[in-house]
Amino acid sequence: MLAFAPLHDAVGAAGRALSWFTALLEPLAGDAATAAAVVVLTVVVRLLISPLTLAQVRGERRRAALAPEVRELQRRYADDPARLQSELFALYRAHGANPVSGCLPVLLQAPVLLVMYRLFTTAEGGTGLLDERLAGVPLGHHLGDGLGGGALPLFGALLAALLALAWWTSRRMRRAAAATGTVAGTPTQGPGAAVLGRLLPLLPYTTVLVAVVLPLAAVLYLVTTTGWSALEQAVLRRPGPALDKNS
Repeated sequence: MLAFAPLHDAVGAAGRALSWFTALLEPLAGDAATAAAVVVLTVVVRLLISPLTLAQVRGERRRAALAPEVRELQRRYADDPARLQSELFALYRAHGANPVSGCLPVLLQAPVLLVMYRLFTTAEGGTGLLDERLAGVPLGHHLGDGLGGGALPLFGALLAALLALAWWTSRRMRRAAAATGTVAGTPTQGPGAAVLGRLLPLLPYTTVLVAVVLPLAAVLYLVTTTGWSALEQAVLRRPGPALDKNS
């Protein structure tokens, strides 16, 4: 029990924050105030980790600028994959382009999703959130609970949005790999590179699969955070002197 005390505290804090946002939004959103509060809380979380996202974009730009040198290393060490990997990471390290930094924004959101899941599948938060609804559908409703009432159109719209966002993100990942000559910091040439290059762009579609087993509130969180990511990436990746100057 003690081992889960931090999670329990996080769930309680998130429940209080959601209740506060719900009371604030109720005059405008009415019965959908709690669902709106989930969206607002998601945006707050994304704003808190936005510096990491900015660092991720800068790192990708640095790697894109290093693409000619990467291709030269791939040509020079085509028969020595271990040496190629070593030289590639040395190149990135020398220019401050850490390929692992791109994973941090995603990893930091995983605990938030877990907290959201606990809030709307248990009474752990002690805030009565299990009784809240969106379009007549309980925010704790799963697809496995049935598709009656408004569940089918509501979940259908949210899953369709996730699918569209996954397609956009996958396409962006392919373009980034083509620009940098690497996939997640790994050369696009060499053993296993072709398999890795095919698998990684499919990862965004896992959000759709995850959403199938989550309660409605957590699906709202997924749609909001994925949509925020798409908008953030579109804005940050536009050519801009302010970002380029610091890259």
